[in-house]
Amino acid sequence: MRLTNPKIVGSDQMVAIEKQSAVLGVSTDQLMENAGLNVAVAIKNHVGRIAGLKVLILVGPGNNGSDGLVIARHLKRWGADATVYLTSKRPYIDSKLISARQYGVSIISYVDDPDFLKLYSLLKDCRIVVDSILGTGVSRPLEGRLKDIILAISDWRLKESRNQIMAVDLPTGVDPDSGWADPSSLIADYTFVLGFPKKGLFQFPGADHIGKLTILDIGIPSEAVDNQNIDLELLSPGWVGNTLPARPRNSHKGTYGHTLIIAGSRNYVGAAYLSAQAAIRTGSGLVTVASPACVYPILAAKLTEAIHIPLPDNAQGGIDSGAADVIRSGLTQYTALALGCGLGRSEGTREFVEKLLFDPDGLEIPLVLDADGLNNICGFQRWWEYLPSNTVLTPHPGEMATLSGIPISSILVDRIGFTRARVEHWNKIVILKGANTIIAAPGLNTFVSPFATSGMASGGTGDVLTGIISSLISQGLTGSLAASCGVYIHGKAGISATHEHGEAGLTATDIIKRLPKVISDLKQANYGVEI
Repeated sequence: MRLTNPKIVGSDQMVAIEKQSAVLGVSTDQLMENAGLNVAVAIKNHVGRIAGLKVLILVGPGNNGSDGLVIARHLKRWGADATVYLTSKRPYIDSKLISARQYGVSIISYVDDPDFLKLYSLLKDCRIVVDSILGTGVSRPLEGRLKDIILAISDWRLKESRNQIMAVDLPTGVDPDSGWADPSSLIADYTFVLGFPKKGLFQFPGADHIGKLTILDIGIPSEAVDNQNIDLELLSPGWVGNTLPARPRNSHKGTYGHTLIIAGSRNYVGAAYLSAQAAIRTGSGLVTVASPACVYPILAAKLTEAIHIPLPDNAQGGIDSGAADVIRSGLTQYTALALGCGLGRSEGTREFVEKLLFDPDGLEIPLVLDADGLNNICGFQRWWEYLPSNTVLTPHPGEMATLSGIPISSILVDRIGFTRARVEHWNKIVILKGANTIIAAPGLNTFVSPFATSGMASGGTGDVLTGIISSLISQGLTGSLAASCGVYIHGKAGISATHEHGEAGLTATDIIKRLPKVISDLKQANYGVEI
């Protein structure tokens, strides 16, 4: 079976897909029926016992509101105390509203509740509010009565930890394309995505409003998607597990490559350790660490599974420029090179990096360039023209700003679009790290990581990612596949560690410890598209 990642779409693309679905025989009405039923099932599965549960469904004017009416109908049918609150006018002839009434769903309109007394009364014993107000078709600031309703729901959610908001497709107030969020936007505990996740769900600040994301199949024919030129995908466990390199039983250490990691300096011994240990834990057959001579004794004592090359160092405790010839003379024995973690920025180290990377003879080995590897090349004119075509660049927003000369604030406005523009300009594989990391490569689809946690915002986690990616390249994956799989493995291990330790105080070592289990689970399990 060929496993694929869920497509990420813009609002215009979603409209086109729905129109094409109708042409292929699946009407918009049928899609709404499918959507409402599947969301109701998801709610039922989440809460367990549905009978007697008091649920309030907020219903807006359009198709998202129609989805909510279908949800209410099914919840009522299963025994829930389901009430619909109409936040605005509905169509004059509203078959979904009529059907909900026929099933006994209580319908209350904002028109009959000028002081919100009925809304407040409904919220008293309510534990779940379903947000089906605006959806993807409307992107505007929240104002007037709608804003007042949203603020009332937000206050309700804060009063009791058991109270939960479940959004249909996306929370009201979040732009489906840009991720802009009105300051009054609802913060959902769960967002049930209909068909395809929307681009804005992975752009901030909107991404902070979605809670746990679940993608639901609503019956869109695959043919309706084929001609839409959708080139943005959400990394999924099934695809990653299916892409990871095989580990045949009759293999040996040479089967899984030899990773060279050039890292470390007097002040950043840990960076070399973390990147090398991550490469070992990800499955490299051999890992060699080349580090300054002053670092070597500490690193060799701590990292016993690796091969060590002590390099000439300078007075600042970094790698001296003369070490470039040492490295170049032995490069043919390695299958991937990771450069940059903890190198420092001394003048001698900068010269080393430039001599190694920008030699007229070029560099043939697949390269992962991180941290000070990036910082030390930014002053070299048109540096990207000298790097191997399969180079993977792994900047965080600050390093991206240094490389591109563009302020961080401008980068963060549209992280996806900016990363794609840099790939086109540099012709290199680029990972823009951060919450919902972006991975883009020349001529290929762009990938988005589903993971976002503050627990991974700590020193050393980027070094771990570099080790993972370089190890996967050593084992035979292309740079783009290694980057995508590496980002997912790194994020999944981080989430696993967060569940055990919490977000505050999570360390890079906590992530490394979980790498083998995460990889094993990905390769063995049969996953769907729930993230």
